[in-house]
Amino acid sequence: MSRPNFFIIGALKCGTTSLYRWLSAHPNIYMSPKKEPHFYSSDLSYTNPLTQDEYDGLFRRAEDHHTAVGEASVEYVFSEEAVPRIEEEYNSARYIVVIRNPVDMAYSLHEERICCGDEHVRDFREAWSLSPRRRAGEMVSTACREPKLLDYQSVCQLGEQLERLFSIVPRDRVLVLVLDDFRQNPRREYLKTLEFLGVPDDGRTSFPVENPAKERRSADLNLHLRRVAKWAFRARRSLGIPVARSTGILKLISRLNTRHRPRPPMSDECRRELTDFLRPDIKRLGALLDRDFSHWLGT
Repeated sequence: MSRPNFFIIGALKCGTTSLYRWLSAHPNIYMSPKKEPHFYSSDLSYTNPLTQDEYDGLFRRAEDHHTAVGEASVEYVFSEEAVPRIEEEYNSARYIVVIRNPVDMAYSLHEERICCGDEHVRDFREAWSLSPRRRAGEMVSTACREPKLLDYQSVCQLGEQLERLFSIVPRDRVLVLVLDDFRQNPRREYLKTLEFLGVPDDGRTSFPVENPAKERRSADLNLHLRRVAKWAFRARRSLGIPVARSTGILKLISRLNTRHRPRPPMSDECRRELTDFLRPDIKRLGALLDRDFSHWLGT
């Protein structure tokens, strides 16, 4: 039975969906058909957590020519339990982390949380300021599946998270990519990823962007679909149907209930406020990676 030997562990809203799609198409790479199993982040709450057998089943279709077998649960780098649990189970797993300017990350994450129905505060600046209260479990909608992901101030502390990762995993088993670099030269960064995974170049030259900015046409329909999806998952489980299999009907309805549109830019005042807050962590991140992120600080 094949088991994963690499993990895309984060970060949220940093382009990991695109990377997952590109790697899934490589002939020597097998990616879990369920993009985010969330199996190892036991300190975060998820609807219908997978059993060990269900998780193992995600990789049963991997074949001998799939020398790299992976999954992409982007909350793993934020989770305090995921990487230690993986390290207990695998002694040579590789980790890929994609990062971006955490100020932009926070703004994008807030939009996604609204879109998925977990965030009820539509004003970003207000939601950002609520982070300390949400850390204490306050000001969270009953529809929110994981309140910790509404603590934008903590989720976007990428320097702190990478420092914790490097304290557990040797750096030669970690590849850190920067979204800015992907935008500038996606093929170069893609080849860097293939080399890290030990697979040959498949000649890919097209790098479409997945998971762009979007919103729900009907928030009520989205919440209803979430309830139906929860029921359908439990029905498949009781019938012994693999969790990654579905008719695709709910996904189709969800797509029809989604429209893509550019989000208005963050105000200069709000950007300065976030930059000042995140400045120490951005400097920590730069020191860890020996990289100059002063342009993120406006300097």
